[in-house]
Amino acid sequence: MGLDIRWPIGLMFTLIGALLTGYGLLKSDVSMSLGININLVWGVVLLVFGAAMVIGAMRGGAAKK
Repeated sequence: MGLDIRWPIGLMFTLIGALLTGYGLLKSDVSMSLGININLVWGVVLLVFGAAMVIGAMRGGAAKK
């Protein structure tokens, strides 16, 4: 079968990470805990994970052909 689960997971995490990062940048005074902008930090974490999944899906699809 040609379904690679990394595509939808990667796209979902990248989208949510981008939204959360944008919110963390725009509303930096709202989500501070111990001086750390939680939304910004977790947004970047989700973006990196999503990008890794998408890159893995692209590399995995190229290896099968």
